[in-house]
Amino acid sequence: MQGQIIPQPKSGPAPTIKIGKPESFQLKNGLKVMVVENHKLPRVSFTLTLDNAPYAEGAKKGVSDLTSSIIGNGTKKISKTAFNEEIDFMGASVNFSSNGASANALSKYAARVLELMADGALNPNFTQEEFDKEKAKIIEGLKAGEKSVPDVAARVNDFLTFGKEHPNGEYVSEATINNVTLADVQANYNSYFVPENAYLIIVGDVKFAETKKAVEKLFGSWKKASAPVQTYPEPKDVAFSQINFVDMPNAVQSEVAVVNLVNLKMTDPDYFPALVANQILGGDFNSYLNMNLREAHGWTYGARSSIRGEKRITKFEASTQVRNAVTDSTVVEIFKEYKKIRTEKVTDEMLASVKAGYIGRFVMQIEKPQTIAGYALRIQTQNLPADFYENYIKNINAVTADDVMRVANKYFMADNSRILIVGKGADVVPALEKLKIPILFFDKYGHPVEKPVFKKEVPKGMTAKTVLDNYIKAIGGEKAALAVKTIAMTGSTSIPQAPAPLSFNSKIDVKGKLVVELAMGGMSIMKQVVNEKGGFVIQQGQRMDLTGKDLEEMKAAATPIEELNLLKKPEVTLTGIEMVNGTEVYALKNGNTTLYYDVKSGLKIGDLITMEQGGQTMNKTNSYLDYREVKGVKVPFNLVQNVGFELNIKMTDVKINEGVSDADFK
Repeated sequence: MQGQIIPQPKSGPAPTIKIGKPESFQLKNGLKVMVVENHKLPRVSFTLTLDNAPYAEGAKKGVSDLTSSIIGNGTKKISKTAFNEEIDFMGASVNFSSNGASANALSKYAARVLELMADGALNPNFTQEEFDKEKAKIIEGLKAGEKSVPDVAARVNDFLTFGKEHPNGEYVSEATINNVTLADVQANYNSYFVPENAYLIIVGDVKFAETKKAVEKLFGSWKKASAPVQTYPEPKDVAFSQINFVDMPNAVQSEVAVVNLVNLKMTDPDYFPALVANQILGGDFNSYLNMNLREAHGWTYGARSSIRGEKRITKFEASTQVRNAVTDSTVVEIFKEYKKIRTEKVTDEMLASVKAGYIGRFVMQIEKPQTIAGYALRIQTQNLPADFYENYIKNINAVTADDVMRVANKYFMADNSRILIVGKGADVVPALEKLKIPILFFDKYGHPVEKPVFKKEVPKGMTAKTVLDNYIKAIGGEKAALAVKTIAMTGSTSIPQAPAPLSFNSKIDVKGKLVVELAMGGMSIMKQVVNEKGGFVIQQGQRMDLTGKDLEEMKAAATPIEELNLLKKPEVTLTGIEMVNGTEVYALKNGNTTLYYDVKSGLKIGDLITMEQGGQTMNKTNSYLDYREVKGVKVPFNLVQNVGFELNIKMTDVKINEGVSDADFK
């Protein structure tokens, strides 16, 4: 009826939940076993967890990563191929790590899958071949991550928050991984893969008595032992809020994280209020941070915060990714929301909404075997009451607005926060300095450095045209450059997880034609073509015709010497002198591409292309190395592309004005 206010429906009673309780037993070697029978579905899950204390690996950081990578690649009894084939035949899954193992299977295969999991965990076959293969993969991933702003941010965040001597603070590097030997992996396994703090949780369509016999038979021979326990410095919060800045010249977005340490246990009275407070600040889509930074300002695709209860010290963190231009404003708005939750009571509507969402997610999760397994494990490892999860909803509902404000003041440290920002210093730091928050500078590994010189003044008379002319001179001069009609390149590279090297072939014609192809053993993996009709990409046999900006960018690349075309474009601008990988370069802006030319040699050392994919801003970088002369023109024989992973392409042959025909571009 007009003018009548319809009251919001009241929430119904909290749902009553029933969580399967485990039957437990312990083997003589210390392995603790919990079995939860659930016969609703003919499935079983097994989870073996080693609840060892964290340990630092020092100069051999990465040994546990390598142990995780090669454990489970067959056993001393069964080859890797036979092991995997049998798992696949049963439609099961079995996974291993240095901290345990897990498996899922139909109940009719449960006995065999448990047998395979036990064999893989207790009788691993560590071989030099698998060690070398997995080590190479890790190093390849590290190289790809060197130019990744999120990867650098994550590494420096933990390094600065916990300290280099803390297990949570140290990181894997190429140097530390190269210190690790197969003997180190075996020693790591022998020291830490022991049953004293081990828990085996079995959930699903099993019978306790039969399962107990099987476990005793399969795990009874596991030798009793204790894992070493280390001591390390307790991390401390910063004495005052400060910006810790890492300069990444290739960044088009800034990674922003506001961090402080938290010592919150699941048994603490603050635990449930802290969960709710975090949801209000940054845990939900409708949270303060997300509604401010994403919805009100449109600066980001998402802003979030996280807190959790653990046996040991962890961290509270609010984080987001924003455009360079609004990095300083983002810091201001994050602290604005900190102040709001610390000084203003949350509304009844917001509090009720957050509780309802939390409870809804909780109820949806309790039917999953992995959830029940996790609950059973945490009750044991965190000394929780047996009815902790039965009372979960009641404890969430008991949180008041006063509780939220109290724990926000206790755990969200407005005055002792580390504000970690990883971004392009030239674009970001001048505005950050106006905030009057102390700024300390660090390199990509968390080591303190002096404030970088982000941009140098361009010498008088230097223009984009001058830089391009200097490049033409550096490669051999205008006459030689104009004489280049075609370039054909042949080389090789590798990609993560690929079983063999890839061949690389590229042909470019001055008439605006281009073909680039990656192949493995004669089979094409990816092919890009631009010709007089347009352009297309073929990947895994699927052809996609290029249109719009994608086609324009490919056409722009279809020229033997790009700089000859750039000289004709007045919109190309010289933006300044920057540092790229320790080299002073002139930065030229051409649309969404920035090109870098060595100040001393004049040669192009790289470029940065900014792309929009799936609503996200992404970067593609190219580095040009190892210039060699071919028919009077210098050409890079090493091309390094970073598109989320690194392609290091090394040329074996470069031909100018030969080996190219119109048929190549069909």
